[in-house]
Amino acid sequence: MRFRQIFRLIGILNFFLGLSMIAPLIVSLVYSDGSTFPILYSFVITSGSGIALFLLIKTNEYPSLSQREGMAIVTLGWLSAGFFGSLPFLFSGSIGTLTHAYFESISGFTTTGASILSNIESLPKGILFWRSLTQWMGGMGIIVLSIAILPFLGVGGMQLYKAEIPSPVVDKLQPRISETAKTLWKVYLFITLLEIGLLFVGGMPLFDSICHAFCTMPTGGFSTQSASIAQYNSAYFEGVITFFMILAGINFSLHFKFLKGDFKVFGKDPECRVFVSILAILILLVTFNIYGTTYHSIGNAFRHAAFQVTSIITTTGFVTGNYANWPGLSQIILLLCMFIGAMAGSTGGAIKVMRIILLVKHGYQEIFRLIHPHAVRSIKLGGKPVPAEVLNSIGGFFILYLSLFILAVIIMSSIGLDIVTSFASVAATIGNVGPGFGLVGPVKNYLSIPDLGKWVLIFCMLLGRLEIYTVIILLAPAYWRK
Repeated sequence: MRFRQIFRLIGILNFFLGLSMIAPLIVSLVYSDGSTFPILYSFVITSGSGIALFLLIKTNEYPSLSQREGMAIVTLGWLSAGFFGSLPFLFSGSIGTLTHAYFESISGFTTTGASILSNIESLPKGILFWRSLTQWMGGMGIIVLSIAILPFLGVGGMQLYKAEIPSPVVDKLQPRISETAKTLWKVYLFITLLEIGLLFVGGMPLFDSICHAFCTMPTGGFSTQSASIAQYNSAYFEGVITFFMILAGINFSLHFKFLKGDFKVFGKDPECRVFVSILAILILLVTFNIYGTTYHSIGNAFRHAAFQVTSIITTTGFVTGNYANWPGLSQIILLLCMFIGAMAGSTGGAIKVMRIILLVKHGYQEIFRLIHPHAVRSIKLGGKPVPAEVLNSIGGFFILYLSLFILAVIIMSSIGLDIVTSFASVAATIGNVGPGFGLVGPVKNYLSIPDLGKWVLIFCMLLGRLEIYTVIILLAPAYWRK
């Protein structure tokens, strides 16, 4: 482990994170909202510390990073981003304690959308913009952005890319890894700008349009309104955001191929077909379940079911109503969505559809072997055999996901929370969803969770965003041995 190399690169990450604070600084100046100097101080401290790390830690080594070093940079870089990202909240007085500010910051960068804030509308515009920007940067990954500019140092980025991209199989779209990162960001930016335009044309204020698009594409869910999207009570806004949540839940490499002219790419991809099928079935089930009980017209029932199921399964977390008052079947379906998640290679969290497909196929294969013990049969996806190491990795991921989930639920219960809140808060944070049930339901927030519980949930957010292995491997003693 070359620690000098690791911390020098984290310094670069901090420098560019500080530069990103220029955007909310400009917003603050435009609106004269009183947050200008707090954001300016945060910018100076963040960029200054990054420059200091880079200049003070001298190294002549610029070879490719090892996989262990890549994982360390990603995890430590995310922890560092959470700290520096909390400075605008603290300096502006928007959030009073480090625990609460760090929780909000990590929730942003991990695109979880869990919040401790109540009266969101009262926050300065510069702070609201920074809050949304943390999600937009975290969605495709600050690390992916950084590896797009690391080649000027001669540093290879494949290990960073593998540690950061939330997918069981890394999909290189371009021969050079930095070109792949740039390609992903171009697609991400294009779709974000398209959503901003559609929301603004529909009548949403430009500031709100930008912030909501910044929180839709990363499947984040922060809103400029305490009531989230329900504040607008607009079928048009809900329809636009639902469409873009679906886009955000689809593998971004498919968007790239579509924009390059392969218009049948979505239909040809097996994971995409399963994802859309699951989404459609669950929307219909919830629609008929809430029709006649919660909503008395089939149109309203479908409108709210489509938005809420899409929001939860893509792990975005926007809300249009209090789904905690929906019938039990609908609540169970939404809870199930927190575990399913979107497609691999998307900005969504949770287990992801590709892993679920392969787990089901693997289970069926074992049953087939019991019936035909001498048969030789491989697991395929899209007509291609799936390597054994991928299946082993997915099996290990699933076991770790459930084990860490159960452990976190036990800890949350032990600090005095009821079982519904304990279960839902962990499911919503490790799946990067945001709103849950109980004390963290759709019309509530995480403020009432004890500080110890907030730190447990911060750890869950990191686990979910960085796909378990990247974080948990740093806790293994063998990782630190030479």
